[in-house]
Parts: sequence; C-alpha cells; structure tokens
Amino acid sequence: NFTMAPLSRAAVAVAGRTAAMVSARKMSSVSMSRLEPEKFINYEGIDRNIQIVRKRLDRPLTYAEKIVYGHLDNAETSELVRGESYLRLRPDRVAMQDATAQMAVLQFISSGLPEAAVPSTIHCDHLIAAQQDPKTKAFKGGKADMADAIALNKEVYDFLSSAGAKFGLGFWKPGSGIIHQIVLENYAFPGGMMIGTDSHTPNAGGLGMCAVGVGGADAVDVMAGIPWELKAPKVIGVKLTGKLSEWTSPKDVILKLAGILTVKGGTGAIVEYFGEGLDSISCTGMGTICNMGAEIGATTSMFPYTARMGDYLRATGRPEIASASESFAANLKADEGAQYDQLIEIDLSTLEPHLNGPFTPDLATPVSEMKAKVAQEGWPETLTAGLIGSCTNSSYEDMARAANLAKQASDAGVKPKAYFAISPGSEQVRATIDRDGFVAEFERANGAVLANACGPCIGQWKREDVQKGERNSIVTSFNRNFTARNDGNPETHGFVSSPEMVTAMVFGGSITFNPATDTLKTESGEDFKFQPPYGDELPTRGFDAGENTYQEPPADRAGREVVIDSNSQRLQLLEPFSAWDGKDYENCAVLIKARGKCTTDHISMAGPWLKFRGHLDNISNNFLIGATNDENGEMNSIFNKVSGEFGGVPDTARDYKAAGIKWVVIGDENYGEGSSREHAALEPRHLGGVAIITKSKARIHETNLKKQGMLPLDFVNAADYDQVGPRDTVDLLGVTELAPGSSITMRVNKADGTSIDVPLKHTFNEQQIEWFKAGSALNFMNRGN
Repeated sequence: NFTMAPLSRAAVAVAGRTAAMVSARKMSSVSMSRLEPEKFINYEGIDRNIQIVRKRLDRPLTYAEKIVYGHLDNAETSELVRGESYLRLRPDRVAMQDATAQMAVLQFISSGLPEAAVPSTIHCDHLIAAQQDPKTKAFKGGKADMADAIALNKEVYDFLSSAGAKFGLGFWKPGSGIIHQIVLENYAFPGGMMIGTDSHTPNAGGLGMCAVGVGGADAVDVMAGIPWELKAPKVIGVKLTGKLSEWTSPKDVILKLAGILTVKGGTGAIVEYFGEGLDSISCTGMGTICNMGAEIGATTSMFPYTARMGDYLRATGRPEIASASESFAANLKADEGAQYDQLIEIDLSTLEPHLNGPFTPDLATPVSEMKAKVAQEGWPETLTAGLIGSCTNSSYEDMARAANLAKQASDAGVKPKAYFAISPGSEQVRATIDRDGFVAEFERANGAVLANACGPCIGQWKREDVQKGERNSIVTSFNRNFTARNDGNPETHGFVSSPEMVTAMVFGGSITFNPATDTLKTESGEDFKFQPPYGDELPTRGFDAGENTYQEPPADRAGREVVIDSNSQRLQLLEPFSAWDGKDYENCAVLIKARGKCTTDHISMAGPWLKFRGHLDNISNNFLIGATNDENGEMNSIFNKVSGEFGGVPDTARDYKAAGIKWVVIGDENYGEGSSREHAALEPRHLGGVAIITKSKARIHETNLKKQGMLPLDFVNAADYDQVGPRDTVDLLGVTELAPGSSITMRVNKADGTSIDVPLKHTFNEQQIEWFKAGSALNFMNRGN
C-alpha cells in the first residue's frame, strides 16, 4: 500500500483544461437550438481560444473574459487590455425585435447580401399596445389587443415575415412573446455569445451567455459575416453570499446594485456574479438580474454555469445542451484567483425588498423605508396601477409567486385597490399559467392578462384611468421608469420592484404598503396579513407550448421578395448618407443645449412613435422632443435662427438642413442612456446634424452615432458645458486630423464677436474613423471593405 502525493494546483489546472478540451471536441455535434438542428455549439473553438489567451496573459481569467475572448476572431494577435483594446469578435447569433428589426433589415437590404451569415431571428413584441376602455377604464385584454395590433401593423409584419423568408431569418409572429423570454427558452446556451437589437438582450446572461445589446448597424455587420467590434470590457465582480428568503427576490439584487452603481456605474464593463449565493437563485431569476443590468450601463451581465441552468435547459427541451454544458463546466466559470476591476459584495440573507424610482431606475429605497421617503419627497402615495411581467419578470416562477399572493388575498376576501395588469413573457408561459390555474387567480383579483408582448413597459399603453398631467404613482416589475416612459404622462411617478411586491401593493393600494409588516382589512372587517409568497421554479407537469407562432425560413428562398409598399408611411428604403467632405465643420448652429437626463426615450420617443420605426423621415419628427432646453426649461421649444422664433426641435433641424446650416447638439451626463434604439443616432444624421457633444455618453448610443457617420465628442472638462450658449455657433477644428487619441477644439462663437476655445475628446479607433470618412459604417462596408 502507498499514498499518492497530492497533485499541484498547476497539475490540477492542466488536467482540468485537458478534460475540457476533450469534452469540447465531443460537443461539436450539439445543436445550438432545436429550431436550428444544423447549427452547432462550437465549444471546441471557444476552448481553443481560451487556451491561447490564458497562455498569452499568464493569469487566471474571469468567466466574462473566457467567453468574450473565446469568441475572438484572432486570439493569437488580438490586443487584450481591459478597458482599452478594441476586440474583433464572432458572435454565435443575432436577435432583433420588430421595432428595431425594421431599420436593421432595411440596412441589410442596402448591403446587397443574399442571406444572414449567422443564425438570426426577428421577434414581434413591441408593436402591441395595452388598451383601456375609454368608458369603463378596464383593460381590454390580450385577445382584443392582439387583434387590433395585427390589423394596425399588418404591413410591418408582412415586411418582416417576407424579409425572414428571403434572407433566412427565423420569424416569431405577434403573440409569440417577448424577444428575451423567447431567446431564453429556445436559443441561449451557456458559454455562447449573441448580440441583439434591444438593450435588454443581456437577459440571456441568466443562462450563462454573453449577450449584448447593440444597434441595427452592429447586427448587420454580424449578419454579413463581418467581425463585431467591442471595446474590451472591464469586469465588475459581484459576490453574492447568503440566501434569498421570504419576500426578497432576484429582482432586489439588481435594484440594490443599481442604487450602488447608479445608471452609469457599469459603463464599459461586464458585471459577473459569483459566490455561494447563486445556489438560491433560479435560472430565470438570474435572467432578471442580467436583464436590468442595462439600467446601470453595463455592456452585459453574466452568471457562471449552475445546476439551476441545467434544470431550465431540460425543462425547455434541451437536455443535450445541459449535458454538454456540464461536460464543459470547467470553462463556464471564473478561474480561481481571477481579478476584477471592481468588487462588490451583496449579502442575500440581509437584502431587503426594494422600490426604485421615481423617474430613474437607480433611486433605490428599501420597502421598509418608503413611508418616511414618501413623506419627505411628497410623492403621490396612492397606487393607481400595478403591472407585472415584461421581459424582466415574466417567467413561470414570477407568475407562480404573484398568483400565490393574489390567491391569498382573494381567499381572505381582500379586494384589489388599484388596476392590475399581467404581461406573460411568452406564449409558452401564458399557456402554462393558464393550464395551472394562475390566470384564473389573476382574473379573480380583477387582473387583466395582456398580450404576450412588451406593452406598457415600453410605453405601449393607451391609458384612460388617469389624464395626462395628473400626478399619480404606479408600481411595475419592469426595468425602466424614465419620465413618461410607461403611459406618456410626465406626472406619473413610476416605481420598479418585484412581481411579488407589485401584486401585494395592488391590494394594499399604496406605495408605502409593506406586506412583510402591514395588515389589511377583509370585507368582514378582519385583519389580513400576507404570508411570504411561494411558487414553483418550473412547472411540475412541464411546459405547455401553446400555439405555434414560429415561422421557419423556407429551404428554397429563390424568387422570394421583400414586401414594401412604395407609398407606405411606415416603411421607407434607405438612401446612403453622404461622405465626409474632408473639411473641419465651421459655423455650426447649436440646435439645442439639452439640460439634465437625456435618455434615448428623450431623443427618440417610443409609444405612438413605434409605428414609424421603419420610416426614417417620419420618425425623425420625434427627434429630441422630450429633451429639456437649457435656455427656457421647456421641452420641444428651441430658438430657430432661420425663422427668428421658437419652434419644435425637429422642425428647426429641418429648417437648418434646408438652409445648408450644419448643427450640433450639446448634452449633459450619460447622454443616450437606456434603449439600444439606433433611431436616436439615425435621426440627427438624417436631419443634418454633424456632432453630439456631451459631458459623457452611454456605450450603445456612442457606437450607434459612430456607425451613422456622426461625431460623438465629449468635453475634456465637464464644466465647459457651461461655456456654450444655446444660440452660439461653433467651429469644430481638428476634424481633418482625426486619429485615435487626437484632440478636437470647439471654438464657441458668441453674438458679441468673442470666442472661446473648448477642448474635446473622442474614442474613435482607426476603423471607426473610416466609417466617419465614408459617411457611415454601411457605406464603408458597401465599398468592399
């Protein structure tokens, strides 16, 4: 007998990597999706890149680095400096929602390519509005909303369906569900990389995927087989300890983190979660956390592989992917000793339920402190509506826990005190919760089950119970709550919370109601107190797929044509933007000096404007109408130098363009945060703008501006924002010498003949400069580059 000496840490690591390589080779025959049986997971290629990068960097890798670097176009030569290097990556797939897909497809048509180079899908979820009856104020419900949406949006749906058939894109029909839930159910897999034309694409991080929200031009690059460019993200580590219990939900993790990092604290970084606390979070709960990571500006958020992911994969009919992930698990987590650029720890055992808002998703308040906060701030205390669902919280588990609370209240004879609406995340979730009795419980509580769509979360809410300008409070399980975001009313105070807390507050009737401590009165006058919610993570009887809403690309696409009516007011083929003329920009008007928060909702509103997402000229009529003019504190009211009067922002921009006057926008901090909508970059380009000059910008918006041939510039000194007046003219000097790291001087010309020179900075790299010179990234691509 003898005792074997323990292996060294290095030997163990080598053995683990060898096993991973062998497993990776075995996994090359596993399909990425049941719907795409001939497209395979490339764990072998990911593993090969990881080994190259590990050898080059000679240090432990975070999980985020493994997956990002695992998708490098050339791992041997790529520069790999977090926060500095530009990476060229090969994502596994592309997903597009119908509002952004219109412009992405129109750009793809302009490329002249015959088909998408990677698996790509279109999801019809944004154009379906929740409607209330003008007389009764009751929600009409999912069936009525769907019928109206199909009639209203027929030409857009026909366009997208025909484009899918022509270019080989999977098409999910209206009613199928919200893009991110569909991706989680059918396409996401641990270790994969995808991009999506929606800022909440990171939802797939709940299944261990590196999923990044982008503009349509980025999607076109990947669909064209061109490497996708991303600045190497920094990595923020979030260590989760303890265990979720009782009223605390996964949503509270990201609500707490938003309060810590603010809306721009994650900019340029991937948020990577780890720690023993992961064991108490379901796969869809992880998706919730990753989804709302968009609200802290993160490039994406990711969880390492856990057994709960395997459970979800098997429950959604993908046991082979679960097995493959388990075999590849050594690469689906951070290396021991991996270093993070910032480290945050959250103890789940002491974490409290939160309400975030109003008007910004990073104003975090524990529910236990809301009474004092409301009294201090003067927010409307009475709750007018509670809405659950959206891409953030519409899983089976979310619905089960909310239905449990509704049942508790109804059984006790407690009536709801606010309007209650429920948006299922997908047809599969809807059919399953209907079968399992949850829909009946919601309806017993006067809840309206809406269409399987985004609905009020993105402003698709024809609200009738509150008039515009009327102060009121709503609580939702959504992700975003900017001014007028949900119902178009700037006086609606929107608060974001978990589905459980929203449901309890519907019965409490107040944003200060704390179900953990407060009691309610039943109809008979007795005291009632909620018990902590419970709901199964996954349906014990399996999922009910419901109606088949998927259109597979035809095998024979010869002769297929894309359907566009030449007289359409909703769809318009794109004309190429003009190339740069090779000169500095001089005597440019300041179109508007925007004060304070200016999100993509302020730049290019959603809601009723969604119908014009495929028609650039028409949708440009909403450009910056939600921004506050620093000159007068008003929205959509700026001084027009041509007419000499005050007028709307888009109208003034059109006058300047017609008069041959170039113009710039001056903006505040984190300009362009929020949605990935590239219309916020296309519109200023279309209307004659040349530069967006701000204190700072959100990542996606900055990239979108570059893609469309605009100059996204920032003040070197943020205080110089105050040097520019709304009626000044500016010269941009140094554009002719534009190079990586170069500086540009903005000469601010005052009405009295004096001028001030203000230094500006940019983040252009060499390729992006070529986009600018060509007039857009699409122009550059079409020249054969």
